[in-house]
Amino acid sequence: MIGIDPGAANTGFGVVRAIGNRMVALDGGVIETAPDMAASERLARIHDSLGQLISWHEPTAMALEDLFFGRNVCSALSVGQARGVAMLAAAQKAVPCFDYTPQAVKKAVCGSGAAGKEQVQQMVAALLGLPEPPSPDHAADAFAVAICHAGGAAMRRAVAPLGAPAAAAAPGPVPGRLAG
Repeated sequence: MIGIDPGAANTGFGVVRAIGNRMVALDGGVIETAPDMAASERLARIHDSLGQLISWHEPTAMALEDLFFGRNVCSALSVGQARGVAMLAAAQKAVPCFDYTPQAVKKAVCGSGAAGKEQVQQMVAALLGLPEPPSPDHAADAFAVAICHAGGAAMRRAVAPLGAPAAAAAPGPVPGRLAG
């Protein structure tokens, strides 16, 4: 699966494979766009880069960090636009998308929805068996979203009705939103 930490300037991505009860990092990093690029060019770059990553890794799902509304409305709008092009890239390759709130991701990775960035980075490294936390933090956040989704994927498969695809099983996140 591929985890995404969307942003217009920096979109983090983390590709994780779950093998039994272990998870391994396959690829991760940040898609950067220059501040002097037009918004349409930034979004096109994010879309194209994610399309290439999806084609290369063939993930079974895309997990995205849900939009957090703070005080900066302009920033929230640009993050929403980046989320949109990420979801479009996934949809064009028939990859289902799943949303997780920042609190749900922190709880899945650290056990607490109030965990700090440094704690999340340390736990991502520990859970993926990495020698050090992923850097920059956008990549670490993307890996955390993928870990959050991977942790719930086994449960969704276990409760799937016979013959039903695992993504359709309940309970658990469905394409759309998971509160937490």
